Amino acid sequence: MPSSPTFKHRNLPLLLLKAREAVMQHRRPALRAHGLSDQQWRVLRVLAEPAHAAGLDTGRLAREAHLLGPSLTGMLARMEAAGLVQRERSSEDARRSVVRATPAALAMAASLQSAIEAQYEDIEAHLGRAKLAQLYALLDELIDLQGDDPQEETSDMTDTETTTTLIDAAA
Repeated sequence: MPSSPTFKHRNLPLLLLKAREAVMQHRRPALRAHGLSDQQWRVLRVLAEPAHAAGLDTGRLAREAHLLGPSLTGMLARMEAAGLVQRERSSEDARRSVVRATPAALAMAASLQSAIEAQYEDIEAHLGRAKLAQLYALLDELIDLQGDDPQEETSDMTDTETTTTLIDAAA
């Protein structure tokens, strides 16, 4: 009697990083043409969401952009010097800073959106809509395995926002 093949686990974190790089290799030229690093794009992408028009405190921004606080601090200084963000003290708590995207940064994000949407369409053309939807669902399920994290703000997103954010969050 033939033995049934056993399932072999692969290095999932490495595979996820490779998948991220496969997506980002096509996005980076557009980001670099606008003078943005991957991490700056993540910050800008979060701040460009309509729900964050009034700005975000730096702690929440770090969580939503998936950056460490110390990394964010230096990056915000560079982005402020470049005219991409404005920082001010919170009116509710002077110990906190609120960050918002400048009109120039919002225009930059809007101009990048068509190139990014074209990349999504290319991925969909190669994988097919059903497989891409399955990929998004599997990634959502994997993310949900971490349990309830009150610091995560993704549960209120629509399907379209979740789709965009999954790939952009990796960016």
